[in-house]
Amino acid sequence: MARFDSLEVLCTLCDTGMVPVFYHRDAATACQVLKACYEGGVRAFEFTNRGDFACEVFAALVKFAAAECPDMVLGVGSVVDAPTAALYLQYGANFVVGPCFVEEVARLCNRHTVPYIPGCGTVTEIVAAQEAGCYLVKIFPAGCVGGPSFVKNVRGPLPRVRIMATGAVEPTEENLLAWFEAGVACVGMGSQLFPAARIAAGEWAWIADRCRFVLGVIRECRQRK
Repeated sequence: MARFDSLEVLCTLCDTGMVPVFYHRDAATACQVLKACYEGGVRAFEFTNRGDFACEVFAALVKFAAAECPDMVLGVGSVVDAPTAALYLQYGANFVVGPCFVEEVARLCNRHTVPYIPGCGTVTEIVAAQEAGCYLVKIFPAGCVGGPSFVKNVRGPLPRVRIMATGAVEPTEENLLAWFEAGVACVGMGSQLFPAARIAAGEWAWIADRCRFVLGVIRECRQRK
């Protein structure tokens, strides 16, 4: 069962402004990365369902977060069907993210009062997701569907839509400023936060500093608006 209610989850995602997106097959490594992000100020984390036994790693992360990162809102990503979503909900996912919009997943998450953040690439998909109860939608792949310009133009006719951009988001002031000026509520960021060489070397302090830097830039971006 989720440790946080849906309102807490959505507020944390939007307030934090950045959601790390990560997968690793080794539970101990994943826990170290989660802890590093937490120490860097991150309070929302997406573990992706991208490998064999990923659910077992996620279960270990949930237990670790409860003990070591009590304010971390842990969710699951890369979910494309309702049975997979149900499995992770049983393990304690606080939110569910997908690369596409799946109505059955929306109904399931609504039934459990867990936020569902589907990937959308068109205005039609965004509106369908909103009608299915999705408060926050992900544009994906964000760089390919039009980048910050797409977000800005969508928010013209849909000013109340809340968007998380994932894909083509970079940990630089210029890139983040473009996204937040366009009107995103938050961004998802993966490989650029977690270079493989840094993970292999166990450079957890570097990851914490990287997260701290990104969150600082996001705060500055929001102050400029």
